[in-house]
Amino acid sequence: MAHDHHHGPANYNRAFAVGLALNVGFVVVEAVFGIMAGSLSLLADAGHNLSDVLGLFLAWGANYLVQRKPTQRRTYGWRKSSILAALINAVILLFVLGGIAWDAILRFGAPVPVAGKTIIYVALVGVVINTATALLFLSGRKSDLNIRGAFLHMAADAGVSAGVVVAGVAILLTGKPWIDPAVSLVITVIILFGTWVLLRDAFNMAMDAVPKNIDPEAVRAYLSSLPGVFGVHDMHIWAMSTKETALTAHLVKPDPEDDDALIGIASKTLHDRFGIDHTTLQWERRPWLTQCGDACEIET
Repeated sequence: MAHDHHHGPANYNRAFAVGLALNVGFVVVEAVFGIMAGSLSLLADAGHNLSDVLGLFLAWGANYLVQRKPTQRRTYGWRKSSILAALINAVILLFVLGGIAWDAILRFGAPVPVAGKTIIYVALVGVVINTATALLFLSGRKSDLNIRGAFLHMAADAGVSAGVVVAGVAILLTGKPWIDPAVSLVITVIILFGTWVLLRDAFNMAMDAVPKNIDPEAVRAYLSSLPGVFGVHDMHIWAMSTKETALTAHLVKPDPEDDDALIGIASKTLHDRFGIDHTTLQWERRPWLTQCGDACEIET
């Protein structure tokens, strides 16, 4: 049996710290101006932004936990926490989007007038802050589901704030209050798509499904093509965290020659070609004595 490990998830501690500081400050400013302007919509948006601060904090905590060293009890460390954080963030986002959509629908029947230019100016500040925060996580959104959750939270906030600005200006120019809920619904639908993808991917990772960026048949074909290998079975590929993938497999190889060299080659290729960080391969010399018994089917 042999193992190959590659560690070192990207460190986004500074990005999370800056993002949290900016967004906590904006929540305070928005709440203060909401009270001063007598704007219920600004106060409601401050509450919504507070939920995103919670989402950022959750993602930051998971980003820290995945870097903790394994212990005798937790042999994988806290890597799964990043998957759980992404899953919880997706659920929070769905509830937030549902609240925004419901409020927008209610406003079609009872339009709420925009409380002056103050709302537009504060919303513009929100666009800048949330866009800047989202950009902090832009580079990692494709390779790390937890970072994607943080990015989507901030992108959602930036979109909602931009919608407030557009709706506010349009209402001031036309005097038609239905523009506000209409813009909100459009933004909600757009963000909902990304949130649904996040929820689906996080759920699949939590259930130890093969990560979507890895083709298991291609991995099996590669392992089967290794010199001296006559069969591959009991192959499992799963996400250890939102950035690290593990593989275990039994390889039927009657001849023990070049075992060590083959392990090194296979581990490097699995990492470079498929993005698999932790590889455990078990040699089997006699296929009829496999541990899986009659339920095992040797595939060549």
